[in-house]
Amino acid sequence: MTGGFVFSEKPIQIESGEGAYLYGEDGTEYLDFGASYAVASLGHSHPAVTEAIQEQAAKLTYVQASYPVDVRTELYEKLATLAPGDADNVWLCNSGTEANEAAMKFARSATGRSKIVATKRGFHGRTLGALAMTWKDKYKEPFEPLAGGVEFVPYGDEEALADAVDEETAALFLEPIQGEGGIHPASAEYLRHAREVTEEAGAALVFDEIQTGVGRTGDLWACEGVGVEPDILTSAKGIANGLPLGTTLVKDWIAEDPGDHGSTFSGGPVVCAAANATLDTVVEEDVPGHAAAVGEYLRSELEAAVDEHDLPVREVRGVGLMIGIQVKRGANRVLKNLALSEQILALPAGRTVVRLLPPLVIDERHADQFVDSLVEVLQ
Repeated sequence: MTGGFVFSEKPIQIESGEGAYLYGEDGTEYLDFGASYAVASLGHSHPAVTEAIQEQAAKLTYVQASYPVDVRTELYEKLATLAPGDADNVWLCNSGTEANEAAMKFARSATGRSKIVATKRGFHGRTLGALAMTWKDKYKEPFEPLAGGVEFVPYGDEEALADAVDEETAALFLEPIQGEGGIHPASAEYLRHAREVTEEAGAALVFDEIQTGVGRTGDLWACEGVGVEPDILTSAKGIANGLPLGTTLVKDWIAEDPGDHGSTFSGGPVVCAAANATLDTVVEEDVPGHAAAVGEYLRSELEAAVDEHDLPVREVRGVGLMIGIQVKRGANRVLKNLALSEQILALPAGRTVVRLLPPLVIDERHADQFVDSLVEVLQ
């Protein structure tokens, strides 16, 4: 058995990174418009995060979460303050899928119910519980049978949502913007309707903000942009700027009876230090505001280029620096040419969508470089 056998490795070996750029072992510079699935939210090797990691590693690498540690307590308090609405009870784990597993368990324990409602095209993770809430069969079929009690509804369909969420429902899981499903933003009306039907049924509204959180959409949390407060919010990816951290934020009524849950590596001090530095920078430097401005500029330049050059693009959609470009030809071919010919790294979202999740610190110069390169590739 060879190492890394579950990954399809790309023909580019990365040596280092700084800001919006990654560097190959041969010195080639790549503009990173994927940020490793939104993980490098402040860019690679951000000075404040690097310093925090080094200082904490020299002091204490790890101690289990039952022993209070200042850096972990600081993160608890910070997340409670930054949480949307009253979802200020904090659970720390190691990834987005773990955060969603915890959310599923907490909701079932607090409500005494088992049914979960999720959406078609949704993606919530690859462990068995979270995988049961993920729509696409290719992720699920090799591992069935999965956890039961999950019902899927069309994303954006208010009537289907009202029919599915009932007195047997423990939780409704929604991404405010579907990421893996092709960058599909939900309307504010749909998310408000989700809030209404879950409250009426006594079910938990869970917002999966694994990709959308920490400033990517122009607000710290995407749900804040539409004024809807969840009972549970999950976050990961960019929250510690490259170190593995997930969090599940819950309201008091969920925290009162969360059931028996735990994790050996919950809230490791080094990871907490990275998250504290990341969140401080995001807030103090108004990174969400910057992402909103640059994202609007990038989308407008993309749309203008599509019209001017009659590019084979069906639609440009997204919010902030979470953008999907639906192309008329295969997305993977476009991505390969961008990487090898233009030295720009981006991501797919299905077979026809080029997904952009760049570091939130990119500027208009980077946006222009991407647009020019995309024009070159598509022509």
